[in-house]
Order: sequence, then C-alpha cells, then structure tokens
Amino acid sequence: MGAALFPDLVINGELVAQAKIAAEAQNHSAPAGKPGIAWRKAARAVAIRTLLLQTARGRGMIAAPQELAPGRFETEEEALVRALLDDAVVIDAPNEDELRQEYARDPQRFRVPPLWDVSHILIACDPADKTMLAAAEQRARELAAKAVANPKGFARLAEENSDCGSRSSGGALGQIGQGDTVPEFEAALRGLGEGDVTAEPVLSRFGWHVIRLDAVAQGAVLPFDAVRQKISDAMEKARWAAGARHFVETLARDAEISGIDLTAPIQEG
Repeated sequence: MGAALFPDLVINGELVAQAKIAAEAQNHSAPAGKPGIAWRKAARAVAIRTLLLQTARGRGMIAAPQELAPGRFETEEEALVRALLDDAVVIDAPNEDELRQEYARDPQRFRVPPLWDVSHILIACDPADKTMLAAAEQRARELAAKAVANPKGFARLAEENSDCGSRSSGGALGQIGQGDTVPEFEAALRGLGEGDVTAEPVLSRFGWHVIRLDAVAQGAVLPFDAVRQKISDAMEKARWAAGARHFVETLARDAEISGIDLTAPIQEG
C-alpha cells in the first residue's frame, strides 16, 4: 500500500507525516485485500490525536507522564491528551434511580460465574512447530469425530489417546470456574450445552483439545447492592466516552482539516 495513493493529511495548517499514519495503521484491522481501510482508520486516529495535541498546546497545558504499569510510563503526548480530556470532559455520576433502572433492564446480566464439569482429550504439541501442529490437529479431528459420534465412549478415547494426566480418570478435569483454564478453552466451554462435545478441536498453547461439557451450574443472579458499583463504573465510563466524542466533534467542526472527513463513518466493505 503506497502512501501516495492517499491525500495529505493537514490539520489546521500542520502537515502530518505519512510515516505517522503508516505506523498507526499497524494497530488497525481491515478486511483481506483492503489495506486502504486500515489506512483510513489510522488517518482518523492520527488526525484526532493531532487535533487534541494542538488544542492542549494552544491552551498552554503541561502534563507529567504517569506510570501505567511498573516501569511503563505514558509518552509526553499521551500525558497531554489525557490532561486535556480530563479538563474538558465533565460528566455527572449516575444517580440511584438511574442505577436501579439499569439493573432492572436485565438482571440476568449480573450472575455469579458458572461452574463447569469438564472432560477433555489433549493432543499435545508445540504450536510454533507447524509440522507438529498439523499432525496433532489431524489426530485431534479424528478423535473429535469419534467423540461426537459416540459421546458415551469419550472416557475410553481419553484413556487411550490423551496426553494429559487426566487420561487416568477418563479425561475428567472435575469442576472448573471462570479463569481456571486458558482463554481459548474457556471460550469453547461457553459455547457448549451439557453433554456436548466440540466438533472442532480447540487450540491452546498446550496443543489441541477435544472437550466435553459434562455439566454446568449457572451462577445465581446477584442482587443490586452487590453490583451497584460495577454498574456505576460502567455508566460513568460510557458517559465519559460520549463526552470525549462530543468534545472531539466540536474541535473538528471548528478546525481546518483536509485529507479526511472526521464526520463520516469508515466503510468496511
């Protein structure tokens, strides 16, 4: 994708280097064969950041970078943008009635995490070794097909084929909860009903898994008081994001911008 295919990005007379947009484009996805969408997403992000930085500097703002994690600090530009938005975006905290209305809209969203009774067959491999990965996948697919065709024979398949220590108990892992397994494994569990077997093997850093959900205990709905702060935090975050968008839209309306239209959505197709 050549930068020359896209117009220069100019924000209030400041020409933005195309190299900045190219670097930012690495952070944006696009459909296969349509890299221009990633470029336009990047140009939008860079335009907004440039506009915010111009505003912060125009107001004479100074901000010290904060520590985001042990040993990792904001850049000076990130600190300036944060300081500007903290100053410009003021929101009202949701009141008690609003919090209760949000809870009442769908209390089922607020549950204790489920507990799963699970069995699996592991075909161990190093995912970085493409040859080993392909061979293990083929073996896992064959076992998955057998398990789906005969769920009652799952324990025997695990005893005879699994590379996990659970093979001695027919692949049974017992009861596990949220966060007890790798994300890929947990995501697969959430898509299964009781007694279901994954028709497609699931890849994790340990290898390929064929998974059977033996039983699931859905968590109880939590009372309002237990999730009040969670709801408040989510509503404040949503209000802050809306306020930040409005602030950027206001800046964009008053700015001279060429090379991108910040008011137009980016078409994915």
